[in-house]
Amino acid sequence: MRALKDRILQEGRNLGGGILKVDSFLNHQVDAALIDACGRDLATRLRRVGATKVLTAEISGIAPAVATALHLQVPLVYARRTRPVTMPDQVLLTVAPSHTRGQLVELIVSPEYLQRGERVLIVDDFLATGQTILGLARLVQAGGAVVVGVGTVIEKSFEHGREALIPLGVPVESLAIVTDMRDGQIVLA
Repeated sequence: MRALKDRILQEGRNLGGGILKVDSFLNHQVDAALIDACGRDLATRLRRVGATKVLTAEISGIAPAVATALHLQVPLVYARRTRPVTMPDQVLLTVAPSHTRGQLVELIVSPEYLQRGERVLIVDDFLATGQTILGLARLVQAGGAVVVGVGTVIEKSFEHGREALIPLGVPVESLAIVTDMRDGQIVLA
């Protein structure tokens, strides 16, 4: 996706340690038109998996997941980091390491929104080590649903997350792939 790649190269900042700052259009301030185009592209690439629901993690995955769900015309569920009082006592819960937070984060979903027989497409802003996506997959499986695909806006291939997702046995699509961030650079495939 050329527009996304151009924005990464123009506005992305390599903060070191594998951290790519794209806050000006994806992770803090959201370019709605660009994210809509990303969602359309992910929906086109992954329509074949027959998803009945999209799942993401709070908070940065929500914008691209909403756009993808909109273009697929299916509901979106996002895993929360804290349990609100409106959520039942029995929840689907797992933990996953957060690269940007440098700690484990909880991923919590109400079981009423991930049920047996549903076909779930996981969408997130980044694919790095794959640990957040694997955490989301655990939630899907705990709810009795099945993961049918993974879509991400930006993949950092040098962190080998795609390989970590192989056991899921589903298609993985990324709109932009960063192959190298050594020496302050941002290199795209």
